[in-house]
Amino acid sequence: MPDASRQIRTAVTAVLLALVGAALGACSGGDFGRTRADMRSDDMHRWLGAEVTSSVGLQSSQFQLTDAERQLRDLAYPMIEPPLSRPAWKSVFGDYKPLPSPWRQRIVFDRTMYGRTLIDEPHRSHSSRYAQLIEDVRNDITRFEPFFASAIRVIDLDRKRDASMARVSELSPRERDDAVARMQENSLIVQWVQQCLEQRISSYRWALERLVIQAPDGLAADADRLIGELAAQTAHPPVMSQPPYGRAVVSKG
Repeated sequence: MPDASRQIRTAVTAVLLALVGAALGACSGGDFGRTRADMRSDDMHRWLGAEVTSSVGLQSSQFQLTDAERQLRDLAYPMIEPPLSRPAWKSVFGDYKPLPSPWRQRIVFDRTMYGRTLIDEPHRSHSSRYAQLIEDVRNDITRFEPFFASAIRVIDLDRKRDASMARVSELSPRERDDAVARMQENSLIVQWVQQCLEQRISSYRWALERLVIQAPDGLAADADRLIGELAAQTAHPPVMSQPPYGRAVVSKG
């Protein structure tokens, strides 16, 4: 009987472990907030172009993405996704979802959301909140140059694309429309990132001001210096894309 009982317990334990493993496998994501492997693909950020064009009433291009255009979208996403926008458990499971463009009229930017999340989330000490703020700002500074280097290359190639269309033999209306749509997509994505950077700076400053009055610390000076550096870079981006039909994005707050 004791042997039979041990066998039953062993079998039950094995079944429970298998069920837990299957459950975690169904929803697990990448380590440290990375998107899980089954969500990744070469064109996983292609939706950015369709989102920006549809949000201003334009058609998206049916052309395949070039390597440069794919890289532009890959570098744009982490600058578009608001920092601290995912709950901790979603970050662990690599939550990934498309985001609405700033041209959607229903979107209202709340500059206090980042700071309230930063302050309300449990932390071991107030200095860890400063550390999180500093890390988020530094991440944006680190991402700035690679993104805009990619944007410069894409916008330059689009200028050449635009100039060459007049010399293409038997260019069909569909081909022309797709070429124009792709140039509009690329331009709008750059503008989207530019606006997100302006919004982040506003959010970071609001958060720092609240941290200073709630928990003064010498780290505030480091955070303020980094925010100023990011603001200076954002105020003079290496490339300025032209808004389609004059529909520029204006960031307030």
